[in-house]
Amino acid sequence: MPTQVTNYQCPSCTGPLHFVGESGKLECEYCGTSYDVAEIEALYAEKEERAAAAQQAAEEANAEQTAPDEDGETWDTSSLSEDWGAEGDSMRAYSCPSCGAELICDETTAATSCPYCGNPTVVPGQFSGQLRPDFVVPFKLNKEDAVKALKKHYKGKIFLPKRFTQENHVQEIQGVYVPFWMFDGEAEGYAQYQATRSHSYVSGDDEVTETEHYEVYRAGSVAFEKIPVDASSKMPDDHMDSIEPYDYKELKPFSTAYLPGFLADKFDVTVDQCRQRADQRCVGTLSEALRGTVRGYDTCVLLQESANLKRGKVHYALLPVWMLSTKWKGKDFLFAMNGQTGKLVGDLPVSWGRVFGLFAAIAVPLSALGVVLIPLLSAWLS
Repeated sequence: MPTQVTNYQCPSCTGPLHFVGESGKLECEYCGTSYDVAEIEALYAEKEERAAAAQQAAEEANAEQTAPDEDGETWDTSSLSEDWGAEGDSMRAYSCPSCGAELICDETTAATSCPYCGNPTVVPGQFSGQLRPDFVVPFKLNKEDAVKALKKHYKGKIFLPKRFTQENHVQEIQGVYVPFWMFDGEAEGYAQYQATRSHSYVSGDDEVTETEHYEVYRAGSVAFEKIPVDASSKMPDDHMDSIEPYDYKELKPFSTAYLPGFLADKFDVTVDQCRQRADQRCVGTLSEALRGTVRGYDTCVLLQESANLKRGKVHYALLPVWMLSTKWKGKDFLFAMNGQTGKLVGDLPVSWGRVFGLFAAIAVPLSALGVVLIPLLSAWLS
């Protein structure tokens, strides 16, 4: 791995910092904030320590043996492979010195910033030991589509900091293939519900409502294929859940031909670490299927349910996401857009300077108007 290069960024807005001899400080060309050199060096030293620790933890987790479940059965990972063949010769690996993200791409892709933390330099390293994906959902939407969607997301947000509306910032959005584990198997079980059905009729002068109570039982099994679970700790689960679903009819056998121009995140959450979430999604699929068969009742309450899993093959897949990461006042903001459907999610900061400026602009004319109106109102009341 070559020596990592660090470009200093403003902790407030992530703009590039430059040393200004007149002030003897590092200054941000975007928001104008200045910092002591020692302060920034200490901040980046801490970041690099955290990145090194995160990378070591990921490597240790990957080296662990898959632990068996309570019933002694585990997900079958025997089909996963590190054999890239001749394709691996044209692949490159990149490492972010700030957050520890490990990204892969083809040799023609220029990685200039990290899509997760916005660090402006990610450094090429040795490509080795990377797990070869089984499947990929190719990008359907291009960068122009992503920029257009992001601008639409910004539109009308008058309190949005200037940093977020600048064209050069929006253009930093990057296409990333996010890693997923996909689980095959079968779930079988039963469920018991308490249901009611009511009807009303008139008897003499009274309106009578009769409610019939039922105990409903359902049992069955569901075979499932490629239940997805996000395999990147850097991608917030709520972001990935929010931009789902993907159309898995367009899932393709993996080929490096889909990578040019994009980055691909390397998984850092193992199959074993994803097991609980995978089990929950599989059991949830069965539960929804059983509940969907209970029809014709006014109310239906679940009393109890039970499920057993038959765990099958695990596949490794890459799904397309357009991402933009930035900071504002020390807080991270990550925008993610489904690269297939265009569904977008992301929180926005508020520029309190703009809020107070707008308030002042409104308050001053109102105050002046009040000075004129109050004497007139007093005279009218008297």
